[in-house]
Amino acid sequence: MVGKLKGQYGSGIREANSYLDQNCMVVEPSIVSELLQILRDREQFDYCVDITAVHYPEREKQFDLIWILYSFARNERIRVKTMIADGESVPSAVPVWATANWLEREVFDMFGIRFDGHPDLKRILLPDGWKGHPLRKDYGIIQQDQEWVKANLGIESGQ
Repeated sequence: MVGKLKGQYGSGIREANSYLDQNCMVVEPSIVSELLQILRDREQFDYCVDITAVHYPEREKQFDLIWILYSFARNERIRVKTMIADGESVPSAVPVWATANWLEREVFDMFGIRFDGHPDLKRILLPDGWKGHPLRKDYGIIQQDQEWVKANLGIESGQ
């Protein structure tokens, strides 16, 4: 399957490997949306298990954005990863899998990554007035917590 996709997308699939019988593809952001659609429609990856990210502040493209997909028919998982710079966005996967809705909201809330075309991209875990994105490695959680607790609860933080 991965070989067939590499033949179709060429250099758009930058890397493809397998670890513990789980395929992983590193792809260019420009093909992510189309590739996810093909994985669902043609390759039967009918369940979007998770969408997550990792922050590498020292890199030019600071974020790895990862979709973990599962095929019930094949009993197989695949990871699709792309790298994006701070401020870049990717198309929403909500039209492909409804489960992507809250997963993308969590990635937005924790990392600040935007998903174009998302039906309701807003915080899901933190209050609306929260500043910043706590899973970025350069985020000062203690400072933010103290500021938010004082402003919203009128007390000093226990941090």
